[in-house]
Amino acid sequence: MTDNITSVGGGSRPEAGVSALKGRTGAGAPAETRGRTTIADGVVAKIAGMAAREVPGIYNLGAGMARAFGAMRERVPGAGGGGAVTRGVKVEVGERQAAVDLDVVVEYGVSIVDVAGGVRTNVISAVERMTGLEVVEVNIAVDDVHLPDDEEEQTGPDEGRVR
Repeated sequence: MTDNITSVGGGSRPEAGVSALKGRTGAGAPAETRGRTTIADGVVAKIAGMAAREVPGIYNLGAGMARAFGAMRERVPGAGGGGAVTRGVKVEVGERQAAVDLDVVVEYGVSIVDVAGGVRTNVISAVERMTGLEVVEVNIAVDDVHLPDDEEEQTGPDEGRVR
């Protein structure tokens, strides 16, 4: 028997919240199906974010302002950099399915179509393997192209020097 996936809030569309994997109960049921497993949206977002970053040709995730604020937040001590994994990732989790939206920045010179296909394959594989949810769609918005000389402008020639 496979687990049934149900949403805490219910509904016809995937919605934000927590998914629950319900198993059979009782003495005759296999041990691995006794009880319920809940999966929060944030967990699915982290899995999707990590899977997207593994694809060659992806420079970063998140739109311009989100990346800028995230970079500033990561430099502040105690602010926590945990949001970096889910920056640029939105998920909707329903009863048995999940939908993922990604904002990405690709490296200059790569085929955007090939990178997008690789991201979809990797995200769907990781989310379905780790959660048991069916990923119905992975929408990708390419927000920027990272140019090789962009890094030099961002770091600056004097950065890292003692002043």
